[in-house]
Amino acid sequence: MAELCKRGVRAVGVPATIDNDIPGTDFSIGFDTAVNTGVEAVNRLRDTATSHERIFVVETMGRHSGQLALAVGVAGGAESILIPELPSDLDGAVAKLERGIARGKVHSIIVVAEGAAKGFEVAEEIERRMGTEIRVTVLGHVQRGGTPTAFDRLLASRMGAKAVDALASGHSNVMVAVSGTQLKLVPLDEVLGVEKQIDLEVYRLAEDLAR
Repeated sequence: MAELCKRGVRAVGVPATIDNDIPGTDFSIGFDTAVNTGVEAVNRLRDTATSHERIFVVETMGRHSGQLALAVGVAGGAESILIPELPSDLDGAVAKLERGIARGKVHSIIVVAEGAAKGFEVAEEIERRMGTEIRVTVLGHVQRGGTPTAFDRLLASRMGAKAVDALASGHSNVMVAVSGTQLKLVPLDEVLGVEKQIDLEVYRLAEDLAR
């Protein structure tokens, strides 16, 4: 899009990715739908994990970003979350599982972003350390499809209208972004080539909730 703008074509961008890894905006279109899909899967797997006293590793998309895995893990009540932005702490994950078992907890969920580690590799290592069978579910492309949530539909409608208004007002080389509850225009120069940082407060919340 930046290249189009350089050639004199006026353009306004709208962020749309389930990874929610575009900087400058709180949310991207598709992220909420993917999170809800992931949480629904975790909820269903937890039913099985509870009734069969199992530990599940759930692998989400997110090759370079852990935004999706973190949101799914927190909302789904995962005991551990592994994301590419932070070193994979298998020692900590195993310690949590063992503490849970010592307290009589016989089921657990570990959410891992594909960019942090492969779900089957995580499961194999935990099995080796704990001597217990671990089940793996790779959500894969199911996260990219399905009916959009009401939040995503509303967000797409608002962003689309904002983009059209921006073009009509003469704006170009900008992106529509979410900031809190408001929409704003962000220069593309502030977005391109910039890595969106993970919210460490949310990650710490996940750690606290899993204690």
